[in-house]
Amino acid sequence: MDKNFKRPELLLPAGSKEKLDYAIHYGADAVYLGMVDFSLRAMRKGELITYDNLKECIELAHSFGKKAYLTLNIFAYNSDIDKLIEAAEIVNEAKPDAILFSDFGVYNIIKKYMNGIPLHVSTQTNILNYEAVRFWQDLGAVRVVLSRDLSLEQIAEIKNKVPEMELEVFVHGAQCVSFSGRCLISDYMTKGERKANHGNCSQSCRWSYKLVEETREGEYFDIEENERGTHILSPKDLALINYLPELIDIGIDSFKIEGRTKSLYYVSAVAKAYRKAIDDYLSTGQIDKDANYNEIIKIGNRGYSTGFYLHKPDSEGYSYDISKGLAGADCLCVFLEEKDGLYKVLTKNKFLLHDEIEIITPDECFKTTVTKIIDDKTGEEKNLSNTNDISLLELSKRPQNYKYALARTIGVKNLR
Repeated sequence: MDKNFKRPELLLPAGSKEKLDYAIHYGADAVYLGMVDFSLRAMRKGELITYDNLKECIELAHSFGKKAYLTLNIFAYNSDIDKLIEAAEIVNEAKPDAILFSDFGVYNIIKKYMNGIPLHVSTQTNILNYEAVRFWQDLGAVRVVLSRDLSLEQIAEIKNKVPEMELEVFVHGAQCVSFSGRCLISDYMTKGERKANHGNCSQSCRWSYKLVEETREGEYFDIEENERGTHILSPKDLALINYLPELIDIGIDSFKIEGRTKSLYYVSAVAKAYRKAIDDYLSTGQIDKDANYNEIIKIGNRGYSTGFYLHKPDSEGYSYDISKGLAGADCLCVFLEEKDGLYKVLTKNKFLLHDEIEIITPDECFKTTVTKIIDDKTGEEKNLSNTNDISLLELSKRPQNYKYALARTIGVKNLR
């Protein structure tokens, strides 16, 4: 390439230690992780990131030469401030590369108790202009996460006005119906039990709604005719994989992927797709838009849009028929170890003997056939591997390196 482009950071979510590990091996330059009590994503399963293993998780990222950012971006009550002061020693010992925050009180605690750890300002502070960026720069922040409600032109102007400030932008994942994610719908719909800005959103915007007229009790009317209901508040997911060249040209410092509560397959596959797109552009000045799109539609989504980046979203930016993302390819199994020439796998979705499947690894993507399935406990051969089974597989083509390998279905279904 003629231009000497700055290499942007690819920033992936780490909802658990396992997802952190896979994100890094599939191409992340950095990960962001939340600690219980202070994160905007309350994890409910998997190996959670807690006070006890925070340091271990950050050290894992550092062992691969990658960065790990800690999210303390709740809107805090008095009791949260007290907890945060108590947790300061744990955070200092863990040595995150930066702390992400949105609350002014949390900012004060970080500055007072957390040993000069670099500050990243959350998207929930609604940063929409260059003066807001300068404001946070004056307060000591080294990076801001811009609001998702900005266009490419507006982002370019901010970078031009404040070139020395690091800018982070979301490029992929679920979008909130509310401005910069500052939403109260969940609070209201759950009578205060599921507070969106306290890490426990019920995703009420993904529910199905009908119209009721107050004098006609019990009569409900469809807002739009659809057998699955009407999801009038549910935006499509953001996907900017084919607009990374424009963002790289602007000089964006970090490309952020949403999804700390998403699956291991989601984290791995989206990291692989965006890693390749970034590297292709930096090395050749071009990207393969068709190939990029064919990869991301294999990952769970509610349909894709470009959000506010190209133009203000209209009715086409909403997913009216579904609330949960549908993957174009099902993750079939996670590879655990190699055993006597066979692969020990944990099954995520049922597959059959003689099925043709696709294997993805950090370095490969190829088709193969399941030529043998053996029950790991009994040693008996079987015709299928059911969800949650641990099985031993023989494959017609083997991965060069099975570690971090995943298997998925071939082709694309649920094309949206």
